[in-house]
Amino acid sequence: MAFDPKMAFGTDFTKMFSELKLPAMPDMNAMMKAHQRNMETLTTANRMALEGAQAVARRQGEIAQQSMTELTEAMSALAGTATPQEKAAKQAELVKHAYERAVGNLRELGDLISKSNGEAIEVLNQRFAESMDEVKALADQK
Repeated sequence: MAFDPKMAFGTDFTKMFSELKLPAMPDMNAMMKAHQRNMETLTTANRMALEGAQAVARRQGEIAQQSMTELTEAMSALAGTATPQEKAAKQAELVKHAYERAVGNLRELGDLISKSNGEAIEVLNQRFAESMDEVKALADQK
């Protein structure tokens, strides 16, 4: 005599499990495509951040070269002044110019960094919103 679950436990387990409502498995193909888009977006954001860092480094190099040129010119200008009063006035003028240039350069570098970071974050934010829409669409399918 064969084992009959209905007879053994007084319940038909086959019928019970067939009526059980389990959550459906998500569409794995859609999930993999979404994951691939996420990875592509991360790659794009990283590339944008790297390009921004390279632009900042290039600009810093240009600023350093410009500063050395200005320093050489300033030393020549100071050597050409005759009286101590003229030297003091020239030094004050050079210090003021150097300070203004340094502030301008810092502002420019800060703007470059902010722009680069902002663009990378915008790409990530856009993908995040798309990803949430995709999750909602997958949930609505079931």
